[in-house]
Amino acid sequence: MTPKRRLPKTASVAFSLGDARLNAPSAERNAAAIREVLLTYAPQTGKALEIASGTGQHVVGFARALPDLIWQPSDIDTGRRASIDAWAAEAGLDNILAARHLDAAAPGWANTAEFDLILVVNLLHLISEIEARTVIQEASKALVQNGRLFLYGPFLRSGETTSEGDAKFHASLREQDPAIGYKGDVDVIDWMHNAGLELIEVIEMPANNLCLIASRTP
Repeated sequence: MTPKRRLPKTASVAFSLGDARLNAPSAERNAAAIREVLLTYAPQTGKALEIASGTGQHVVGFARALPDLIWQPSDIDTGRRASIDAWAAEAGLDNILAARHLDAAAPGWANTAEFDLILVVNLLHLISEIEARTVIQEASKALVQNGRLFLYGPFLRSGETTSEGDAKFHASLREQDPAIGYKGDVDVIDWMHNAGLELIEVIEMPANNLCLIASRTP
């Protein structure tokens, strides 16, 4: 199991709605943009795994937009899994499975190739390079042939952050733990290739984020 890290307060902000549900303002902000990319590039049928689903706001929106995909949300945190299940129950969608405990940064979780889509949102900058490589390697193993991996979040470009806000956030992450922080976009693409994935698209997203999309090669 990967170590539990103390992260800056700005890394994962979520508020209780008075029940099991948590609300993350960042999830509200980026959900629409991610959903549009999924509608364009994701498989329309099959089984989807969301790694580190967080509050569950995302998976409800994505499951509603892509109703012929069966969505498997996951998270390592008990409270977040409860929130995911509460959001799903309120939405009343039958294509969202119960939230699963998954430490995607730990080797060996991908026992079979079963997913047509794997989505990772705002995780790589919160874990170490070794852990990020493991997430990508295991995700590749868990994808069926021609299945797709989506990686969304902030990245370094040519080794540099792209805004003052990103520079401050990256520095705060490194100050908390020198092993974490923004990963280089070219480095991550290389890790994808090394894991047997073929890059399909790099999409500029709002707030200086990127979405890297790759396919599991035969």
